[in-house]
Amino acid sequence: MRLIPLREITMMLLMNQLTEKEEWDRKICDDEIVAKWKSEVLPPERKNQAEANDQAAGDSDDEGDDRPDNKGTKRGSEHDGNDEGIQASGLSPEDADDRNDERIDITENMFNWCIAELRHKLKSFQRTGAISVFDGDVVKSDTAIPSALKDALNNAVAKLEDVLDMHRDWHPGSNEQVLDLVHPSLFPVVYGRTRVLPDSLVGLDDCITSCGKGLTLDVPLKEECALWVQRKYENKSPHTGHLLQNPFSQKFQWLPCEVAFSENDEVKITSYINNLHPQHHKDLYGVIEKILAKVIPLWNMTLTPLQKDFTILPRIVYEECVYDPDPEDIPDEEKPQQEDGEDEDDYYERLEQWENSIRKLVLPEPDEFKPRFAPESVLDMRKEFGQRGLQVIVKLANIYLTGKKPIYNGGTWHVEGQLNEHICASAIYYYSSSNITESRLLFRQLSDNSASVSYGQDRHDWLEAVFGCQNDESSIQYIGGVTTKEGRVVTFPNVFQHQVQPFELEDRTKPGHRKILALFLVDPHIRIISSANVPAQRKDWWAEEIRLSGIFPQLPAEIHQEVMDHVDGFPISLEEAKTLRLELMDERKAFVARHDKKFAEATFSLCEH
Repeated sequence: MRLIPLREITMMLLMNQLTEKEEWDRKICDDEIVAKWKSEVLPPERKNQAEANDQAAGDSDDEGDDRPDNKGTKRGSEHDGNDEGIQASGLSPEDADDRNDERIDITENMFNWCIAELRHKLKSFQRTGAISVFDGDVVKSDTAIPSALKDALNNAVAKLEDVLDMHRDWHPGSNEQVLDLVHPSLFPVVYGRTRVLPDSLVGLDDCITSCGKGLTLDVPLKEECALWVQRKYENKSPHTGHLLQNPFSQKFQWLPCEVAFSENDEVKITSYINNLHPQHHKDLYGVIEKILAKVIPLWNMTLTPLQKDFTILPRIVYEECVYDPDPEDIPDEEKPQQEDGEDEDDYYERLEQWENSIRKLVLPEPDEFKPRFAPESVLDMRKEFGQRGLQVIVKLANIYLTGKKPIYNGGTWHVEGQLNEHICASAIYYYSSSNITESRLLFRQLSDNSASVSYGQDRHDWLEAVFGCQNDESSIQYIGGVTTKEGRVVTFPNVFQHQVQPFELEDRTKPGHRKILALFLVDPHIRIISSANVPAQRKDWWAEEIRLSGIFPQLPAEIHQEVMDHVDGFPISLEEAKTLRLELMDERKAFVARHDKKFAEATFSLCEH
């Protein structure tokens, strides 16, 4: 990912905060409200200069005709006296990395660009209800999924929740706070065990009756699960580069369902969602189809910057390290002179200290706003993959808090899945929250540590001041976070690591919860084994189908169950599936640790020249 100046990160954080405001799309076109925001954001010395600039500009700078129609709001409409303010820094405390105080430094040019960019994005927002807030792109929307569809999801999920306590599937290691309703780690593809149809497909109607059919998948060779990665500065010899250990699993793969595009911007799930019975939960399948149709335009926005040959202009360009004042430009006679009797080494040390004390790095600024990419370059998966369809992995989970367990501690930094799944983007829909404090989803990226910047001999201070990084240290950049409130859907690419932040009960005398639907998009350029290739693997589904089919019509239910319990090998029992899940989780924890280590090992190495 591109190495991003701290000031540009600050701009994204500010735009993210501004778009958290109610009716931000109306307020952003109201110059009075914008002026109020500017006065709150700019430091006093810059605010005074900005006011002088505004007064000098007068009324001649009228952009009203260029702005999109925004619910009838016209430039210069009445001031919204009830509009909430924003912090003087323009950022929430969670956004500011403690090591990088510079990112709260906002200038007039930065603020003006942010307002212009948000006004430019209005047409897209009015069409989709979504807006990209962090480059990559992280996209958020509070209206893409209408409230009626949210209610339908709550109603359909209730059937999964309404089970006896003994049948609740608490996620291992979650302290009985995270309830798995549908989870891809249960009954995944198991190499050497799962059966795959070599020359046919199964749909929603025959996935259970086809149970047991197919050929057993081979276990991939260890060398097939490694990956050579070429460093930029190395030649193309196969003996150079570095080996990524186990980016692919030799044991497991999450199982996606097949999603076909249909008319009227709708989609159809054509193979079973793993661990969601296609007959018992037909209504939930229909709801998830409708949600997927709403999410795909957001995935288009998220994945657009990752297209081959896609070009996006940076908000701030930094190619040369400049100082003002710069001791190199000061005549020697105006510098401190060697005193009588002063040792030469002492003098040069004193001179260096003086130079360092007056040398001031010029921080980069954005120019006037200009659109960053052409609208016609936006990805349209329906058009590009209309015949092929998509593959999507589905997860439904609830987090429950009680007076005895009032705090959820959050998660680790991670990407979704291993390379077996080829997940390119995620969508998380926060469809129900009750009695919990605000929580956020944070993002960080591994930035390009070979960015070309012209700098002087031994001058490395620009790396920390401009980009928040240090020489010989990691090139990880913390981008920011999105508030995860009820009704919001957030999409993001799997090139970011993300982390769920802690939250707790708002009122500890009452229980609370958060419920999510997570959708993981398999790279549509790649096809992996899906539920269309794998007949259902669950013994409980198969046993029920056998009982209802009338093969053993005279057997009492207890005897029927005993017969099913003695079926060995395949299909897989729930008890064994839970054991396999623990193996999968251990493997992925190790993968996350290795991936995190690789993230940290990518460091800057500035030359001495």
